[in-house]
Amino acid sequence: MANSIYTDLAMESRELNPDIKGVTEQTEETEGYAVSRIKIETDEAARKLEKPMGLYVTLDAPALASRPLPLFEEVSKALAEEIAHMAGSLPDRATVLVVGLGNRAITPDSLGPRVAERIYVTRHINEYMPEALPRPVRSVCSVAPGVLGVTGVETMEIVRGVTEHIKPDLIIAIDALASRRAARISTTIQLTDTGISPGSGVGNTRKGLNSQAFGVPVIAIGVPMVVHAATISQEVISLIADKTGLHGDEEKLRDLAAQVISESLGPLVVTPKDIDAIAEDMSRVIADAINLALFKTDYEDVRMLIA
Repeated sequence: MANSIYTDLAMESRELNPDIKGVTEQTEETEGYAVSRIKIETDEAARKLEKPMGLYVTLDAPALASRPLPLFEEVSKALAEEIAHMAGSLPDRATVLVVGLGNRAITPDSLGPRVAERIYVTRHINEYMPEALPRPVRSVCSVAPGVLGVTGVETMEIVRGVTEHIKPDLIIAIDALASRRAARISTTIQLTDTGISPGSGVGNTRKGLNSQAFGVPVIAIGVPMVVHAATISQEVISLIADKTGLHGDEEKLRDLAAQVISESLGPLVVTPKDIDAIAEDMSRVIADAINLALFKTDYEDVRMLIA
C-alpha cells in the first residue's frame, strides 16, 4: 500500500491510488450522509488496491460523531436499503445466518458480537412455534463464534460447522475495521459482497469468510474502530508540510515516524476514549439496518415478538 498506510476501506484505498484502471465509482450525496459505490473489476486493480474484486458500498456520515438520534435512524434505513439491494431477490423462506466476528471482551473489537446479540432471530420460532407468528417470516439465526485465542478453535471452523448444519441461503458478517483517518471512526460504514478476513484490521488475518469458501453469498459489514498509529503520524507530517510548504523532507520524516513507532511500540493501533459509547451506538445502527432489510414489512411484528 502506498506510503505503508493500512486501511480496510476500499474508499480510502482508492483515495491513495486514484489513477488505477479497472475501477468504477459512483457517489450520491444527501442531507446528513453520502453513499459511494466502488466496483473493483480487474485482477490488476484488486492487486494494487489490496482488495478482492467486487462491490464496495460506503456510507459516510461525519455528523454521527456528535450522536444525533435522528441521523442514526436515517443511516440505519439507508444501510437497510443497501443490504436488501446487495442481497438481491432473496426468497421469503430463505434462511439467513448473521455472524458477529470479534472479541466481546475487547471493546474496539466487540462490534460484531454486539450486533449479533441484537438480531431478531426467528429460525427457532419457525421450527418449533410457528403458531406464534401471524404469518410465515424469514428464518434468521445469529452466532458470535469468538476468537481463536479465547475458544482455541478457528473462527471459520465454527462458522463452517454452523453453515453445514443449517444450510443458509445468505451469510451476513459483521466485523470491526481499521481506517487511515481517525475522523472515520464511528462515522463510516462499509458494505461489500467480497466477504471478510477476521483480524485484518489489527494485522492478525485469519481464514476468510467469503462465498468461495462457503458456497453461498456473503455480505460483509464493517465500521472503522481503530487507526494504526503509524498512519496518524504520517497524516500529521503531511499536514505540517502542507501548512508550512516544507515538502522536501516529508517522505523521510514519514518513514522515520513509522520507524520510531514500530521499534518502540510495535504495530500500535489507536482508538478513541469514548469507544464504549461508539461500539454501543454503531452496533444498534447496524443491527437495526439488518433487521429492517431482512424482515421489511414484517419488521414490527417480529420486533414485538422478540422484544
